[in-house]
Amino acid sequence: MSKRIETGNTACALAVLAAGIDYMAAYPITPQTTLSEKIANFAATGEFTGKYVLVESEHSAMSAVAAASAVGARTFTATSSQGLLHMHEILHYASGGRLPVVMANINRAVLAPWCLYADHQDSISQRDTGWLQLFCSNHQEIYDSVFLAYKVAEKVDIPVMISYDGFLLSHSLLPFETVDDSVIKQYLPDRDPAWRLHPDIGGNFSNVAMAAEYSAYRHRLADDTLKSLQIFRDSIKEYENLTGRKQPDLIEASGTENANVYLLSMGSMASEMELVATELTKQGINASALKLRLYRPFPSDELVNILPDGSTLIVLDRNIAYGHPGGVLYMEARSALYESDKKIRVLGGSVGLGGVDLTVSVLLNEVNRLLEVAKA
Repeated sequence: MSKRIETGNTACALAVLAAGIDYMAAYPITPQTTLSEKIANFAATGEFTGKYVLVESEHSAMSAVAAASAVGARTFTATSSQGLLHMHEILHYASGGRLPVVMANINRAVLAPWCLYADHQDSISQRDTGWLQLFCSNHQEIYDSVFLAYKVAEKVDIPVMISYDGFLLSHSLLPFETVDDSVIKQYLPDRDPAWRLHPDIGGNFSNVAMAAEYSAYRHRLADDTLKSLQIFRDSIKEYENLTGRKQPDLIEASGTENANVYLLSMGSMASEMELVATELTKQGINASALKLRLYRPFPSDELVNILPDGSTLIVLDRNIAYGHPGGVLYMEARSALYESDKKIRVLGGSVGLGGVDLTVSVLLNEVNRLLEVAKA
């Protein structure tokens, strides 16, 4: 293992290289571009020995990696914002075809109007495409989540999207620790699919299905998505045991142990919320920050188990759920708690859209505002 200080995009590129991918297709878009460029440099120097393909659009990038995955390759691509939206059609193709593609989406606001800075509307807009979704709050999580994504994707044959905030993480310099290639190889052996497209094997892929068959495919994907929760839990523990480094759970709690106020968020905001919880505790409010690592499927059991009866949950989203107050985490949290016997007050708000700087003071003001609403 070695410690490095690099950008978030470099941390991702180093992990992708160590994961032993066979094929990458890419199209540049801010703030993802330096990630694709870094892996292109690895290809130019011979460090990356797989196939690197430059394509004419994000739609083509996803089409290319889906096709390569179908023939048995371990594949990777990356995008942001409008690029992810342009991929939308093929995202369904990858999940419906049970292709374990891994993609990094560097979160950026979507138009209109044009905006280059971070919020989560791009990832969230794809939540029902059948992809699993991880969110990262720092560079170490970016690096480690690449291996976790391949581990789970190739066990359940469902693609995984790794999201982290544009510029705030993609271009900032932060420390992280890499893992020896021998350890990664032990955790993530070469891909060996049970079936793949090959002239010697036969079969076809994504043919026309009748209604009953189509419905069965969809329900199987939905069932396996929920089953992936335990695969994530087990894979996190395995990685932790191999590396000797503590890993964040699907929902990671920090702050006062006997809290009565909990702050749920994801992405880079989650790191700041730990400081907000500390400030609240100094003010006499026992608070704990909850960092969501896995958004889809949503780890409902973890949330219910963490929250004590009679507590208050404040949910801050860097997205908007149009037609519903607040954002999608607020919706997910309320849904998760609906059938719980615990009486928990849940309030939520949307902050930081379009890259508005979420300092501790800004977040603290929003949390205090919502706590006043809770008293009403």
